[in-house]
Amino acid sequence: MKVVLLAGGLGTRLAEETEIRPKPMVEIGGKPILWHIMKHYAHYGHNEFYIALGYKGEYIKRYFLDYLSLNGSMSINLASGKVESRNRDSEDWVINLVDTGFDTPTGSRVQRLRPLLDNEPVMVTYGDGVCDMDLDALLKFHKSHGKLATVTAVRPPSRFGELLFDGDMVSQFTEKPQIHEGWINGGFLVLEPGAFEYLHEKECSLEADALSRLSADRQLGAYKHQNFWQCMDTLRDKRLLENLWDTDRAPWKVWA
Repeated sequence: MKVVLLAGGLGTRLAEETEIRPKPMVEIGGKPILWHIMKHYAHYGHNEFYIALGYKGEYIKRYFLDYLSLNGSMSINLASGKVESRNRDSEDWVINLVDTGFDTPTGSRVQRLRPLLDNEPVMVTYGDGVCDMDLDALLKFHKSHGKLATVTAVRPPSRFGELLFDGDMVSQFTEKPQIHEGWINGGFLVLEPGAFEYLHEKECSLEADALSRLSADRQLGAYKHQNFWQCMDTLRDKRLLENLWDTDRAPWKVWA
């Protein structure tokens, strides 16, 4: 299934990193978080990507051009200018890099990709969040309810320790637990072709416009993901993900 990745936002809450590069290119373990997301999808057999570019989109184009040309070993004949690549171990991905406008809202970015998607169901997510979700289970759930769209609901970890009381005494203290209530949109959506009728090219928010209207029409299913999910909104989030990766405890690394 084709995968749409939203990679055009400004990432203002991570300004320490995004002044020089787009948020999806902020690195975890030496690789952009966008690469981690794509590895997740490819692990489940989804390796055709449509990346909606905006802010500093040329950075993403340059990265994948270099990723192709600099992977593996090479021989360069300076006299003839001939370059030969050897032992190239590239990903089996098809990557479509599409300029969708500098400040285009999320829904309009997706809609501008519509002509490229062959009127087929697609998977859509943001370029700044990772999880350990079974994408096969997500698709099975989506097909089971027969609606136009599915959104993945997650309960993010709290930023503070949780206190449980027995009268005036603390009966339990849990350091930064997962929030018990309040599911949020974690991305990792599935859209049927009919869902694109809820999108338009000008000033359309995927969340406030399209998903809200799909919900009102009872055309939006929610796949509840109970396990690991983490977005990278702040420098603190980046450091958390880096620590998990560097200590071989990254739950989203579902690939071998």
